[in-house]
Amino acid sequence: MNMNNIDLSIIIPVYNEEDIIENTVIEVECALKPLDYAYEIILVDDGSKDDTWKTIERIEKMKRGGIFKGILFSRNFGKEAALLAGLAYSKGRAVITMDSDLQHPPEKIPEFITEWENGYKIVEGVKKSRGNETLIHHVFAGVFYKILSRSVGKDMDNTSDFKLLDREIVDVILKMPEKQMFYRAISAWVGFKSTTVKFEVQKRTYGESKWTAVKLTQYAIRNITSFTSAPLQVITVLGGLFFLLAIFVGIFAMIKWVNGSAVEGFTTVILLQLIYGSITMFAMGLIGYYISKLSDEIRNRPRYIVEKEIGIDEKTEND
Repeated sequence: MNMNNIDLSIIIPVYNEEDIIENTVIEVECALKPLDYAYEIILVDDGSKDDTWKTIERIEKMKRGGIFKGILFSRNFGKEAALLAGLAYSKGRAVITMDSDLQHPPEKIPEFITEWENGYKIVEGVKKSRGNETLIHHVFAGVFYKILSRSVGKDMDNTSDFKLLDREIVDVILKMPEKQMFYRAISAWVGFKSTTVKFEVQKRTYGESKWTAVKLTQYAIRNITSFTSAPLQVITVLGGLFFLLAIFVGIFAMIKWVNGSAVEGFTTVILLQLIYGSITMFAMGLIGYYISKLSDEIRNRPRYIVEKEIGIDEKTEND
């Protein structure tokens, strides 16, 4: 198969998925088999600590229907870096990104391609429901997507990394210089003609999700701050609310003083100091976090470091 005539690139980031990754590749190839398109499957190992890379090497030796590429990071750089690496190594006229745990159903791939054939540059996979999740997770996810929607200017609720991008969109994204990039949001932010394909989140057939509550929180904070300055506006809102509270308390204290019924108000003073101090510390921490992000960009370190490659003839730049 000619490396320069690839129609579809399927990018799958993996991390500690030795038990499921081969089955995922088989399912993806079954979905692609009826299609009259030359394809490649790119597995990006984000520094797994199990035998995921050995499994990828074994899959590559099987030489199934399409081209197979494997990329191993020198350490764990995160899912966003893995997705961007996949984009950089891809050759297809259209690129589909998806998770490795089969919660993104491969049988939906033909629907993505049909919409692409109809002229859409971006085809977003949208969850019909969020599946089984706790109330706290549901609430925080709602807040997360509300912030994203306001920043991007379009509805991001229930969006996912399961999507198709035309090569034109991929090239635009790869030209963006920022190191901290939120793939799910930036692919919507670029604009172009887009549509959606709805899917049901599938249950994992092997193992457990690697996303703990702590990791999800870190993921949300890192990506929101890398994509938008909206959290900084929270400081302004809190400052305005505190100013209104100060006016109210000041008027109340003056009335008490005029009426001769003023009290020392030790509790009120302490309470106000605690509120003011909390807001101040929160503001300083948030500003400091953004400064650290700016520092990361100024250092201009590569988004990821590739330790090994298989199935790749032409070296692709990663920064």
